[in-house]
Amino acid sequence: MSLYRSVVWFAKGLREYTKSGYESACKDFVPHDLEVQIPGRVFLVTGGNSGIGKATALEIAKRGGTVHLVCRDQAPAEDARGEIIRESGNQNIFLHIVDLSDPKQIWKFVENFKQEHKLHVLINNAGCMVNKRELTEDGLEKNFAANTLGVYILTTGLIPVLEKEHDPRVITVSSGGMLVQKLNTNDLQSERTPFDGTMVYAQNKRQQVVLTERWAQGHPAIHFSSMHPGWADTPDRNEQELRKVVGEAQTASPLPRFLEIMMHEGKCQPQGHSSNDLEACWSSGGGEQNSLPDWPHQLHDLRQLTWALCSSFLLYKQGN
Repeated sequence: MSLYRSVVWFAKGLREYTKSGYESACKDFVPHDLEVQIPGRVFLVTGGNSGIGKATALEIAKRGGTVHLVCRDQAPAEDARGEIIRESGNQNIFLHIVDLSDPKQIWKFVENFKQEHKLHVLINNAGCMVNKRELTEDGLEKNFAANTLGVYILTTGLIPVLEKEHDPRVITVSSGGMLVQKLNTNDLQSERTPFDGTMVYAQNKRQQVVLTERWAQGHPAIHFSSMHPGWADTPDRNEQELRKVVGEAQTASPLPRFLEIMMHEGKCQPQGHSSNDLEACWSSGGGEQNSLPDWPHQLHDLRQLTWALCSSFLLYKQGN
C-alpha cells in the first residue's frame, strides 16, 4: 500500500465516509425520491440478517417490496426475517440459506431461483474479511471465494432473470478501502505475497468494482452500480467500536487502531444503508449515491480479471 494511496483514501474518508460526511450530503436529498412505494418489485439482498444488509431489507419491506434474504446461518437469518416482518408488516420476506464462499451452493441456488422467482434488483451486500489465510473445502482462499468469485457467480447467474424485468438493477456494496490497492490479477488466491487480510479485502473490493464496470458494458439493459456505505457503526460488534460492515463477517476486525481512532466518527446504520436504498429502489440522482472514484482501468485488465474468474469457475465445475 503506497503512502499516496493511503493519504488519498484517508483524506477522502474523513470528508465523505463519516457521520459528518453523511450529514453534509443529506442536505441535498430529495424527499420525493425517498418516500416511494415499490409493491411488485422483487429484491435479493445477500447478508441480509445483520448490519447494512438487514437495514436495507427492512426499508425495502416497509415500502412494499418483496425481499429475498440470502444468508449463511439459519438461526440468525430466521430471527432477522421475523424481525423484518414484524417491523414492516410485510409478509413477502423469504429466506434462502447459501454459503457464498461455496460455488456449488451458489450455482444450485441460482438454478432453483431462476425457475421459481422473478427479480428486479440484486444487492450484493455480504462479504467477509478473514485476517489469516484460510482455504475453503474446495481449496479457494476464503476472502476471494466469498467477496469476488461468489459475487461473480451469483450475479452472472441471475443476469438472465434480471433482463426479463423493467428497470433491473445490480448494486454491489464495495468499499473505499479499494483505493489503497491497484488491481492485481496475477495472485487472485493470495499465494505469492505475505498475507494481509485488510489488503486482500481491499483488493477484493477493487475486483468487485472492475466486474461491475465489465457487467455494465456487456449488459446495458441493467443498471449496475457499486457503492461505499461509509464507515458505519453496527451493533453486531462492540458498540464502542467502528468497523466496516461486511455482511456476515466471521472474524474480529483486523483494524483495531483504525477503529480506535474513528469510533466517534462512524455513521449509524440508517446513514450507512441510505445510499444503498437510493440505488436499489429509486431513480438515480440526489443523495449520497456515489460510484467509487478510480483511476482509469486498462481494458486488458478487465478482460484478464473476467477471464481469470471464468476460468476458475469453469475449471471448478469441470472437476465436479
